Amino acid sequence: MIDRRLIKNFDWGLLVIILFLAFLGLLILYSALVTSSAELNKALYIRQITWVCIGLVLMTIAFTINYKRLNQWAGLLYVFCILLLIAVLVSGKYVAGSKRWLVLGTLSIQPSEFAKLSIIVILAKYYSSFGNPRGLGFGELLLPLIYTAIPFILIVKQPDLGSALLLGFIAVAMTVFVKIKRKTLISIAAAGFVCTPVAWCLLKEYQQKRILNFLNPDRDPLGAGYHVIQSKIAIGSGMITGKGYLEGTQNALSFLPEQHTDFIFSVLAEEWGFVGGAFFLLLFFIIILKGLKIAHRSQDPFGTMLAVGITAMIFFQVFINVGMVMGLMPVVGAPLPLISYGGSSMFTTMVSLGLLLNISMRRFMFD
Repeated sequence: MIDRRLIKNFDWGLLVIILFLAFLGLLILYSALVTSSAELNKALYIRQITWVCIGLVLMTIAFTINYKRLNQWAGLLYVFCILLLIAVLVSGKYVAGSKRWLVLGTLSIQPSEFAKLSIIVILAKYYSSFGNPRGLGFGELLLPLIYTAIPFILIVKQPDLGSALLLGFIAVAMTVFVKIKRKTLISIAAAGFVCTPVAWCLLKEYQQKRILNFLNPDRDPLGAGYHVIQSKIAIGSGMITGKGYLEGTQNALSFLPEQHTDFIFSVLAEEWGFVGGAFFLLLFFIIILKGLKIAHRSQDPFGTMLAVGITAMIFFQVFINVGMVMGLMPVVGAPLPLISYGGSSMFTTMVSLGLLLNISMRRFMFD
């Protein structure tokens, strides 16, 4: 029998926003695919609808099963994701020079997406068990560093700098939340500053070009800077209210690159203008606020850390994606949650949001 407290404490407002964003995402994706052939357009769109439906089922499962069980499954989930990342490097599928996808029959999955959730769960388990009110020192940060470094390195090797950076941002956000000793924090910041030149040398040439073109897109307008320039033209041409649904010329004339994945916000801004873009960002802002509220109200340390990690993941994905298409961030490849085309991203986002709903509805239950 269903406990009435679960229904009473369920965040229906958050669920409505999730469903609304998923529906609007399908509308935007349809417009983004107008440049494809009719057959390809239909195939991709039907596939995305299928992924949204499966994602909703996964989200339902995620808020139905008590999230506290993840505390016991954290290690197993983490090891499983590491094995998937290793499998990608060994026998993954090459697409555009990167080996990011694992082909399982007719299904292609991107394990780096699942790794985001696994690092959230394993760090939530660690910090909820070994948090120190006086702040964490080097010794206490060693294991979280190892947990993060392993998938980070495996993802960089693919190479997928965007997913690797997002993984690092999530880990940093969760670590800062539990508090670090001042001396330790200063030492880590100094070490990061010193290692920056080394990190630059380790980047591949095309990754260095992306950063240089972020600083000056006009240095290669027909090459590495083309994506950002065309994206900014599309966003600017939308002006206040946009050109209208299915009326975006930058998209229709195929000037926009990756318009159904990384640059889908450009399609949105061109057709719906500043008003539409601001409305979408407001919806994501509400999700982030609700996530922080859920973390604050949770009576369980594991639930609090889990909510913080999930909220950080959503925030950084939106921040990086929108900043990237507006020329405020380097082009590193980061999907817009619930909007961009992609099954692995959709599943990870839906499960994560389902866990947020789960934590919210069980905040007064201690079993």
